[in-house]
Amino acid sequence: MPISSFTGYSPKTIAFLQDLQTNNNKAWFEDNKHLYTDFVLKPTQSLVSALSNIMLDIDPYLETSPSVGKTISRIYRDTRFSMDKSPFRTNIWITFKRPKKEWVDAPAFFFELTPNSYRYGMGFYSATKDTMDKFRELIDRKPDEFERAVSFYPKQQTFVIEGDLYKKPLDPSKPKEILDWYQRKNLYLVCNRGIDSRLFGDELLRDLTEGFSQLSNLYHYLYKIKIQ
Repeated sequence: MPISSFTGYSPKTIAFLQDLQTNNNKAWFEDNKHLYTDFVLKPTQSLVSALSNIMLDIDPYLETSPSVGKTISRIYRDTRFSMDKSPFRTNIWITFKRPKKEWVDAPAFFFELTPNSYRYGMGFYSATKDTMDKFRELIDRKPDEFERAVSFYPKQQTFVIEGDLYKKPLDPSKPKEILDWYQRKNLYLVCNRGIDSRLFGDELLRDLTEGFSQLSNLYHYLYKIKIQ
C-alpha cells in the first residue's frame, strides 16, 4: 500500500466524483477505476497516515489503519435494503473511532468529501435516546465539568453544533448557550465548506490537525457517557 506525505487532493478527485455522480454504473466505473485509485483512494490513505500520530495522541485506542473498511469508506454501496440502487457512493469519508462493534453511541472524528463540498468534525454518528439522556444527566449533575469541556466553543469560528433538536424546551431554565447542546436528539460539531483551494494543498492537513486537537477534550467528555 503506497503511503506518502499528504499534499492535498487534486481537482481530478472532484472531477471523478462528479463524473461518477453522472455515470453511476459498473461499466463506467470499471473503465475509470484507475482514476478512483489514483485520485480518491490513494490521497485519502495518505491523509489518514498523516493524521495517525495526532489521532493516537488524542486516544491511543483509535483505529488509524489507512484501509478501506477500517478508517476509509467503501466505494461500493450495499443496495440490498435501499430504494436507491446506484452501485457506487459518490462521496468518501474517513472516521477515526475505537474498533468496537457497538460504535454508534461512541463519539468519532470524521472527514467527508463529496462532489460539491467537504466537512470535518467530531461527535456521534447516530446516538440513541439513552445516550443523549445520559449526556443531559451528566450536564445536570456536573455542570462545571460540561462547561470546561465546551469552553473552547465560543472562542472559535470553525465548528458549529449540528444534530436534530426537540421542538419543545426540555428544561426552559437552562440558558440559551446550554440549550443549544441540551436540546439535541443527536450531537456533533462540524465545519462545512464548499470546494476551495485549501482542499488541494497541505492546508487541509493543518486544518484537520488543528481542528481535531481543538475537539479532543470534548471527545473525551462524550466518551465518558459511553462507558458510564
